[in-house]
Amino acid sequence: MATLLSVNVGKPRDVPWKGKTVHTGAWKSAVEGPRMVRRLNVDGDGQGDLAGHGGEIRAVLVYQLQSYRYWREQLGRDDLDFGIFGENFTVDGLPDDEVCVGDRYRVGEAEFEVTQPRVTCYRVGMRLGEPTMASLLVAHHRPGFYLRVITEGRVRAGDEITLTRRGPEELTVADADALLYLPRRDPEKLRQALNIPALSPGWQQSFRELAAARQPEAEPGWPEAGAGTRQPKKEPAWPGFRAMRVTRIVRETATVSSLYLDTLDGAPVPDARPGQYLSVRLTADAKASGAPAVPGTAEAPHAPAAPAVRSYSLSSVPTDSTYRISVKHEPHGKVSGFIHAALRPGGLLDVASARGTFVLQGGDRPIVLVSAGIGATPVLAMLHRLAATKDPRPVWWIHTAHDRAQHAFADEAHALLERLPTAQEHIFYTSDAPRPGELHVTQGRPTARALADMGVPADADAYLCGPSAFMDALSGFLRERGLPPERIHTEQFSALPAINPGVTGGTGVTGVAGQAAVRPHQPPGAPGTGPLVTFARSGVTTPWSAGHASLLDLAEACDVPTRWSCRTGVCHTCVTHLVDGDVTYTTEPLEPPEPGTVLVCCSAPAGEVVLDL
Repeated sequence: MATLLSVNVGKPRDVPWKGKTVHTGAWKSAVEGPRMVRRLNVDGDGQGDLAGHGGEIRAVLVYQLQSYRYWREQLGRDDLDFGIFGENFTVDGLPDDEVCVGDRYRVGEAEFEVTQPRVTCYRVGMRLGEPTMASLLVAHHRPGFYLRVITEGRVRAGDEITLTRRGPEELTVADADALLYLPRRDPEKLRQALNIPALSPGWQQSFRELAAARQPEAEPGWPEAGAGTRQPKKEPAWPGFRAMRVTRIVRETATVSSLYLDTLDGAPVPDARPGQYLSVRLTADAKASGAPAVPGTAEAPHAPAAPAVRSYSLSSVPTDSTYRISVKHEPHGKVSGFIHAALRPGGLLDVASARGTFVLQGGDRPIVLVSAGIGATPVLAMLHRLAATKDPRPVWWIHTAHDRAQHAFADEAHALLERLPTAQEHIFYTSDAPRPGELHVTQGRPTARALADMGVPADADAYLCGPSAFMDALSGFLRERGLPPERIHTEQFSALPAINPGVTGGTGVTGVAGQAAVRPHQPPGAPGTGPLVTFARSGVTTPWSAGHASLLDLAEACDVPTRWSCRTGVCHTCVTHLVDGDVTYTTEPLEPPEPGTVLVCCSAPAGEVVLDL
């Protein structure tokens, strides 16, 4: 008979950590006497980060006396008091390799249902002072598990724990945990997992993705705002950078130019999916860097003083041996300024193969392409593909520009749309009025009412690119139209939004309203002496220093927005495209990431590296 040994509670508190503050409920301690367990938690308890913990599905966390004994021996610790693993119930019995997802248990007056293993989270390592603890819990098959409250009631230490119903499929907590986080998955166990109604929705979604032979896109339990955290990709068409020749430069507007890039040997370029981007590298001293010389360019002072990498969306689908990217000359932009002022046809650029997850999907749902300014480029490539294949899906093309003079690709997009008989074109000029006969032009910005007047359907797939505020507003309007969040795809050229669970101080913060963002910069202190590390999206190149524990640690020192959860190579939330170079793992991940990607939380550069951060 299993027994409840201790009831542990703790309200969220702010804990200093790595120069920041973490709001966490991981600090729990035992209480005496009966405690009421309610739908969301035990009286006196709370969770600091409700995105990954808490809620009805994760109301109560359970950990076992037997695992305490195991870790006391493994870690050589005699200070592991009940509650230190963040659990609400410390129990004698209920081992992870016997308890099944969907099991129901009676404890005191209350009844509970097992919903999932513990979420891999760095905070258990904070609490124990063991940074790799999240990885150890998985690797040693001792995660603990969450309960949903079926019947509220009082519980107290000493209560017997009685199994009232066995879960369907009899998939143990340890097996479910391994199924998500460890390699060599058993397809039969995946099938079993998908037949368990009690399994939390986040884990169900992850298992559906695994059953479809693709990596989960987000750490289970994250809300929809955290989706898309992973960047799984097939192996890039070529490793690192290769030289490509600029064969043509077309001035689209006063500030936007299109570059046509060909292979040096005339061979066809590898295909790219509409919406993907190319990373371009420039160096001030071509000979010193080993990069190709650039014929027809201005002198080196026009180029960046250090290697600089920028990413530009393909603005059309590849044709024969040619890619096309379109670059806006940004004020004070070193790379865009060099391209506009110095680059000439015949010049060579270092180019990495096409990457990116913002891509046109197949299917039969209507398509809504929404952009502002230079954000037209990836959705224009999608429009090219739709027109080239005579795609029968209805298309809404919605673009916002300041005025006609700054409306890049106006004629091109209009001609493509005319090849699609069910397409609609809607142009918004913030500073120009429509001319006679321009029924598709509106002065102002797109609004929820405008989308309704256009008849944007609720069953569409929407693709948005532009400034963050623009995409936030239009995403909201589309949700009001009834589009589910998973069908609203967004792309931004800058660093991706950070996912730093529970962090409420410092930078790169999630969930803190009104906190000003800090521009990425060189790390504080004396420059490192190691190989150069480039964060391509953030425009920072800096030498590596052994004083940093990982590439993630260096990124945080530069205030580059980062995405992570476990920080020990388990959850893959930090997976990042490796544009160039190679890494070594300071802590070997439990499952290697897909080719062309790295886990920045537990890796260091093996030489010069370029990361898509």
